[in-house]
This record gives sequence, structure tokens and C-alpha cells, in this order.
Amino acid sequence: MDVADLRVFKSVVDEGGVIRAAGKLHRVPSSVTTRIKQLEASMGVKLFHRDRQRLHLSPAGELLRDYAERLIQLSEEAHDVVSGTAPRGVLKLGALESTTASRLPPLLAGYHGRYPDVRLELTTGTNDALVSQLVERKLDAAFTAEPPAVRALDHVAVFSERLIVISSPEHPPIRHARDAEGASLIVFPEGCAYRRVLQRWLGRDNLVPFRVLELSSYHAIVACVTAGAGIALLPEAVLDTMPHVKVRRNAIPNAQARITTPLVWRRGELSASVLALRTLVASLPKQKSRT
Repeated sequence: MDVADLRVFKSVVDEGGVIRAAGKLHRVPSSVTTRIKQLEASMGVKLFHRDRQRLHLSPAGELLRDYAERLIQLSEEAHDVVSGTAPRGVLKLGALESTTASRLPPLLAGYHGRYPDVRLELTTGTNDALVSQLVERKLDAAFTAEPPAVRALDHVAVFSERLIVISSPEHPPIRHARDAEGASLIVFPEGCAYRRVLQRWLGRDNLVPFRVLELSSYHAIVACVTAGAGIALLPEAVLDTMPHVKVRRNAIPNAQARITTPLVWRRGELSASVLALRTLVASLPKQKSRT
């Protein structure tokens, strides 16, 4: 089995038959039929059920179809990376909402300017949701909140973040976790890495003992904190994008406050588009540590 055979197989599937596939591939139908038979012989299974002039995928053919698409894509990506071909096609990128708002605009603008043939599709979500979508091949790469624990994924550190607890200006200063007792917690849903940081700071395995308001937008979270509905933990860089917001910034210990945003991709599947993004983030100026 080689990639050329898989391309012929995929064309027959996509075009619905040998004759149309032969036209697309600029081959004679007999050549296409021969390649399909050779592929079946090499795998020891029938890939199609033949009904007069029509072909129907067998169960084995159904299984091979997904693998064929992936192997063809990997072959093309490998060729592009090794040959230095400029990235093109679709880059399915994931990111935390906080990273999207505070870090990505200039980065994505620079990427688009360098690689106009790449169409970026951006998906936002929690840390755990993004990791799952990477593993399930729904994303090509993602900016998460912490290095992945999944061995099938690789990563490089990108942005240094400082997490803070914010409260309304009227709320007493929060210097220790005990100062948060009695306050409502405004957080992202389960799966958010920053929510787990808040739990560690509070010394809790979960937030069950607290009054919790779950929201999926930092603008909504900050607005609720400003109105005195509770307190929240978020990257200070997000708050810096809202200079007119009036909240109290409360520092927490560096052990919980310091966190690094990585760029994550599937190990062994570094496409030209992802490689270009990794190269671009590596060229970013190093951030000065904030105190």
C-alpha cells in the first residue's frame, strides 16, 4: 500500500465510480481498476462490493476511507514542510478566550500578513475542551492554559501570564484565601484550568462549598465583579484590555499566579501551517516579568 494507491482509492470513493475517478485522475478506467485490485490484494480484503456498473464501499473500505484521508493529508504536509513550500489551506486553531482577547490579535494579524494563502478558523473554549478537540483531530493546534498531560501532544511555551483575583472597589482587600470566605465566586465552567488554580489557592478540591456563578465570557465576568456580584480569578493581561473597568486587583502567591500559555499540536503531525505558527511565536519578544 502506498500513497498513490490511496489517492486512487479516495478518488473512486469521492467520484462515486471508476469512470469519473479516471477522468479526474487523467487515467484510463482500466488503470484505475487495476490499482484498486492491487490495493485490495495487498490488504487481503475487498474494499468495494460490485453491483453491475456501481461500486459500494465494503465495511473494510469504510474503515480505510478515514485512514486514507489522514495519510494523504500527512503526506502532503510532510512534503510542504520538507520542501519549504509556503503554508496554504485551512489552519484550525483553538485558544482560550483570555488568550484570544489579550494576546492573539497582533499575532494572527502578523501570521495572515505573512501567509495569506492560509485560512484561519479560530475556536475558543476551556483548556480541557481544546485538548480534547486536538486529540480528536478537530483542531490542528491550540493555545491552552497549561502543558498537556496527553503523551500524543507536543507543545512549546509561548506567553507568560500573571493571574490575579479581582473584586469590586468596595470589597475589602483580599490578601489571603481566607479573605474570600463568604464571597460568591464567578468562574468559567468545569474544564477551565484557571478555575483549578482558584481551587488550589482556596485549598479546595472543588467549589461545592461556595456560591458559584458560572459564565462563559470574561466581559460578563468582569461586569458582574464590577457590580459587586462576587470575585473572580483571571489573567491580568485580560484586565489590561479593559482600561476603563473599575475593579480592585488582588495579588495571589506566585505559586498560583504564574502560569505559561503553551502552543500545542499533535506529536509527529507538524504541518507547514502549524510549523509557521510555531516559528512565529518563537520570534516574539520575551516578556518582562511583572511584579
